[in-house]
Amino acid sequence: MSDDRVGHRAADLLPEERVAGSADPRAQAEAILAESDEREADPEAAPDSFLERRRSDQTADPDETTR
Repeated sequence: MSDDRVGHRAADLLPEERVAGSADPRAQAEAILAESDEREADPEAAPDSFLERRRSDQTADPDETTR
């Protein structure tokens, strides 16, 4: 994990991440990025999450709605 990537993520913590608080924002950013990388590499890594990947030709047309 690049130091620059961690630095940017630490500087841009989400409001809910800031509220949770951390004595070490860089360590918090490293943990967030590590979990994100793990989920991206293995979508089944988090049993409660579902990652659906579609190609652009598999999306709905703007005229198609569910309502």
